[in-house]
Amino acid sequence: MNYLSEMDSSAPDFGDFYDELPLWSAPFGLMLLDQVPLKPGISILDVGAGTGFASLELAQRCGPTSTVIAVDPWQPVVARLRRKLQHLGLINVRVLEQDAAALDLPAESIDLVVSNLGINNFADPEAVLKTCWRVMKPGAGIVLTTNLEGHMQEFYEIYRQTLIALGFTDRLEAFEKHIHHRATIDSVTQLLIRADFDLVEVTRSAFRMRFADGSSLLRHHFIRFGFLPAWKEVVQPADIEMTFSELEKQLNEAALASGELSLTIPMACIAARKPGVHSA
Repeated sequence: MNYLSEMDSSAPDFGDFYDELPLWSAPFGLMLLDQVPLKPGISILDVGAGTGFASLELAQRCGPTSTVIAVDPWQPVVARLRRKLQHLGLINVRVLEQDAAALDLPAESIDLVVSNLGINNFADPEAVLKTCWRVMKPGAGIVLTTNLEGHMQEFYEIYRQTLIALGFTDRLEAFEKHIHHRATIDSVTQLLIRADFDLVEVTRSAFRMRFADGSSLLRHHFIRFGFLPAWKEVVQPADIEMTFSELEKQLNEAALASGELSLTIPMACIAARKPGVHSA
């Protein structure tokens, strides 16, 4: 298999084979579920619901009198979410296949907003938060999870040294830009504060993604989908195969020396509240 080939995430059946739950979003989602208030009868908006990990859990944990509105514009994963709902027989989840920034929901109708890694992928996070503010009741909470700058630092250090060894020092600026585009605690909290939310709590943690070696990492289907395209953009198209051949070699040598390839994933759960008195 040529792991450098692109994956077609727009294919209608992509959702049948892709589910980020056990691979990436579950640690963040479990962190979120540990922080959110669980009450019967509340209305919950899940922004960037994906295949529905948080939506399905909240719908069940808050019981049948609660309502979850799951929003995501990505058709293949929304289709998978609908099949899950049918299989589970859940009737208290409403699915909206659309951009969260343009939600047509009543003002002050939502008790709780959650987003598991959604803020990482919003095209316009400020517009999304503005919409969330409008539909949230006074005093309603919003709980977000995000991965943070500094993730997979073990991989990126080897990638940096590979670029230097190959003489591609002109690509280090693009490399550093890629590394530093990720969220920080400050960038997310300031985004919420600018949207007129009151910060409540920030919880930090981390987990590891472990691989036998670099070859296993680079061929893993979620790595190929979620990370490899951006890693390839760091170098010139003509240099991709050379770069990744050497990178794979260096990753394998590092794994051999330490016994495995272990990547650190720092994460945060950030809770805020819309000012006012919440009646739910």
